Amino acid sequence: MLLLICGLVLFLGMHSVHMIAPAWRDRRVASWGLMRWKGVFSLVSLAGLVLIVMGFGMARMQPHMLYGPPAWLRHANALFTLVAFVLVAAAYVPRNHIKARLGHPMLAGVKTWAFGHLLATGMVHDVVLFGPFLLWAALDFGVSRRRDRTAGTVYPAGSARGDATALVIGAVAWTGMALWLHAALIGVPALA
Repeated sequence: MLLLICGLVLFLGMHSVHMIAPAWRDRRVASWGLMRWKGVFSLVSLAGLVLIVMGFGMARMQPHMLYGPPAWLRHANALFTLVAFVLVAAAYVPRNHIKARLGHPMLAGVKTWAFGHLLATGMVHDVVLFGPFLLWAALDFGVSRRRDRTAGTVYPAGSARGDATALVIGAVAWTGMALWLHAALIGVPALA
């Protein structure tokens, strides 16, 4: 479990620098240059992700039940995850109403993914993984929305084409994950 926690601290910590130490981050970018900052950011994040994957795998070997969710929440989680995939796709698809409305659909997608998994799973290692992601995404979403309001940020208007593209990409990615990749990568069938 310690490896999982260390990975979460590295990964989520690096992704929180812009919230908790924006002036420090800006000084690093000014001193090192944007590309070097992105390189350090990527390396630290990758190290954190590797530790999360390894730590979660090890923690699953010694499962401890914290709560027992009803079986129907597994099916609800499939819906939450589908919505999360569409939200993440909307972060990258230009000119969609989701991004125009939310501003930060990636963070909304992470919140939705983590919340759905917390509802559907009840093991300690699941709560240790998904709980911090939910908390981080909720805090970052709030901070980012306030920053946008303060800066007067306006996102490009959405279009039906952008909405359809985000929906199709999200649904196709979700289908691939639900039918094949979740079982292959995580070892648990998503739709069982």
